[in-house]
Amino acid sequence: QVACVEVVEAYVERIKEVNPLINAVVKDRFEEALQEARQVDKLLLEGPGDDCLEEKFPLLGVPITVKEAFSLYGMPNTSGLVNRRNVIATSDATVVSRLKQAGAIPLGVTNCSELCMWYESSNRVYGRTNNPYDLQRIVGGSSGGEGSVLAAACSVVGVGSDIGGSIRMPAFFNGVFGHKPTTGVVPNDGQFPNAHGVRTSYLCTGPMCRYAEDLEPVLRVMAGPGVSKLKLNEKVSLEKIKFHCMDHDGGSIFVSPVDKEILQAQKKVVEHLESDLGVRVQHVAIHKMKYSFQIWSAMMSSKDSEGQEAQRFTDLLGDHGKPVWPLWELLKWLVGMSSHTLPAIALGLTEKLVNLNLSGKAKLVSMGKSLQEEMEALLGPDGVLLYPSHPTVAPKHHSPICMPFNFAYTAIFNVLGLPVTQCPLGLGSEGLPLGIQLVAASYNDHLTLAVARYLEKAFGGWVLPGKV
Repeated sequence: QVACVEVVEAYVERIKEVNPLINAVVKDRFEEALQEARQVDKLLLEGPGDDCLEEKFPLLGVPITVKEAFSLYGMPNTSGLVNRRNVIATSDATVVSRLKQAGAIPLGVTNCSELCMWYESSNRVYGRTNNPYDLQRIVGGSSGGEGSVLAAACSVVGVGSDIGGSIRMPAFFNGVFGHKPTTGVVPNDGQFPNAHGVRTSYLCTGPMCRYAEDLEPVLRVMAGPGVSKLKLNEKVSLEKIKFHCMDHDGGSIFVSPVDKEILQAQKKVVEHLESDLGVRVQHVAIHKMKYSFQIWSAMMSSKDSEGQEAQRFTDLLGDHGKPVWPLWELLKWLVGMSSHTLPAIALGLTEKLVNLNLSGKAKLVSMGKSLQEEMEALLGPDGVLLYPSHPTVAPKHHSPICMPFNFAYTAIFNVLGLPVTQCPLGLGSEGLPLGIQLVAASYNDHLTLAVARYLEKAFGGWVLPGKV
């Protein structure tokens, strides 16, 4: 019905209109995208039957954006690190290559936090990205540029990565859908920093989009042959799913209490599932979830099965050059002379503290493995857990530094390796997105994706910013 060039032009115009406000797209490739759109139109004009093209190019002509931490040929690949500002990608990350081969057209790359290790997307290379629902609010991190650009209707699909909630927090704060797949299904190659040692089991690459139905086809493309590990062709009967609900983590001293409005939204989901599907949602209290932050932190810094140490954040900050001394950087930061952000410096300082209590760390790693077994047993082949995405709606800029561990609500599922779909639930009283995490046992991504599609119909899904 519409020429691909018209579609791409519409998105380009939209980015030009709103990007000066949100600062989400940090480098565009509009000319190349329009050229690729012309080739798509030519292919459609000359090509074989529609069915054949649809099979070969499932995402033909779909405009996408890519987190700047991923290699996209000809685009910067700094991850917000000043001493990488001249790094230009000479190839495509595996998932980017697969999306291009499926016919998708990248419009540009989007902002992230420095080295992808903080939940506010701000750095000394590109500055700060703003939330389309309120420019004074954060977009989350580290795939925050993607969350913002999708919420502002500047892209159809986003490429994100997640080691502590970096897909799900931005999706929650910006009112879009995001999926952290089961660990080990989608390749992580071609992003910086990439995971090494034990962290290869925790980092996940996945799709972000405005509409729930787009998650599955994009996940199929991203996973490539790995998709055979998932059960995406299985028909899901929602009435047969065993739903579990947990309102909060049990009261961790490190984390804010969950906002009443978020709890209320979750309660409405439970009531709707019970009245509409006739199911009984079981409320559970999993005691170990109270130690989510400590478990994530201990497992992230533990040795792998071959005894290899986890990569140090301070080494990454130096990017294989001169080592970075966090205390010295803090002093420089205080007088405005550091090229690093305060969260990155703080992470460098706390990293050293984690390894001071080795026996305590070993107990936490053991607790994490025990929690993983408990979760797999609870969820089984047909279970879905409803759990808050974050204790608060999108906070104001800079405020995460006061509550640095609130990301524990998403991070715990990285070290457990479970698939999680972040689902928006409309806007709250301040006009900011509400949402929920849907969690299943390993390789049961099809269950959370099906529930997300159902909740989108029931609660309206993505809401255009400025509409209310």
